[in-house]
Amino acid sequence: MKLLIKNGHVVNPENDLNAVQDVLIENDRIIKVADSVRDDADTVLDAKGMYVMPGFIDLHVHLRDPGLTYKETLETGGMAAARGGVTTICAMPNTRPVTDTSQMIEELHERAAHESPVHVIQLGAITKGQLGEELADIRGMAEAGCHAISEDGKSVMNASLYRKAMKIAKEEGISIFAHCEDITMVEGGVMNADAKAKELGLPGITNSVEDVIVARDILLAKETGVRLHLCHCSTQDSVEMIRLAKAEGLPVTGEVCPHHFTLCTDDIREDDGNYKMNPPLRAREDVEALKRGLADGTMDVIATGHAPHSAEEKNRSMAKAAFGIVGLETSAALTYTELVEPGILTVMQMAEKMSYNPAKILGLNDKGSVSEGKIADLVIFDPEKEYRIDVEKFASKGKNTPFNGYPVKGEVACTIVDGKIVYQR
Repeated sequence: MKLLIKNGHVVNPENDLNAVQDVLIENDRIIKVADSVRDDADTVLDAKGMYVMPGFIDLHVHLRDPGLTYKETLETGGMAAARGGVTTICAMPNTRPVTDTSQMIEELHERAAHESPVHVIQLGAITKGQLGEELADIRGMAEAGCHAISEDGKSVMNASLYRKAMKIAKEEGISIFAHCEDITMVEGGVMNADAKAKELGLPGITNSVEDVIVARDILLAKETGVRLHLCHCSTQDSVEMIRLAKAEGLPVTGEVCPHHFTLCTDDIREDDGNYKMNPPLRAREDVEALKRGLADGTMDVIATGHAPHSAEEKNRSMAKAAFGIVGLETSAALTYTELVEPGILTVMQMAEKMSYNPAKILGLNDKGSVSEGKIADLVIFDPEKEYRIDVEKFASKGKNTPFNGYPVKGEVACTIVDGKIVYQR
């Protein structure tokens, strides 16, 4: 089977290609990228006026499967990803039961191959049951293809145990994905500790809750040599510490979520559970620091932290609502609207942070590129489409987002996985 994409503006970070080109796909591979491809094809897509980019790779997604499938499933999460131009998902292990064995990794990969329209890489937990007491079978999970381990949703507070995990991960050639939060310092906080929290009468979470663990994890990565990826960074000091780590040549990468570079606490107008996330929305100066970090290359990745919940869990006061918002279906539009349109990032940088860099972090050498011979995971993105985000159109079970009705520019027109169209608007 051949698929031909005509007249699209190809954006390929691997070779800095930024030009109108045709892309020919045969089966699951890109076989030709050229000015004009005249080969016959079974399907022809006209992408005139649109960008053709490598499919987005989201390093930070909660699929809730198994055990919490009333929130999301492999199928619904995969459908949401396809709608958002995401062709590969890294699924976090805080499922029920926790994904902490090689058998679970293998079973979820097998299920995903049949149930999800996009690729799913299941990450493994660092400790058994995410209890922070005993290491999980890291070697076995690495052999099963987890690519990275994470205690996401919490930090491993026992630094000695965490260091042992890092050493094993280093030996196995996999990464540590770190949720940076000192749980002893949260003290019941539900939003950023500032004037807005006082106005709403809600307990706050200080920047130091994140910053002290970022510092610790970087120092442990320096000692062990493990590849450390810092998830959903939200503070200006996190950005600065990553900048210093990179200047020292340490194998440290940083991730920013669209909600953290788009909104600050000033945008919270009322006590609404859809604004409750972990880490919380921060101050304006933190938002600006995140944007600078993305622009200058300090921050490597844009990922969603996609965290679906039921309406009952979110439509309440932040004091009682669950932490987290969905993001798979809004990330591309928010990135284009908030970063590319204002000139903070180029389209090339958008592709780097949403696809090329994530592929490198995971060691996926055949993805994150629009090059001949690579896997045909692609997104066709319409930069001119203006609309308001509408949760009723989401494929995700989760509708929990503060962005319902938010005006954006840029829409995923088509998503291609392994050479097959899995979403078309």
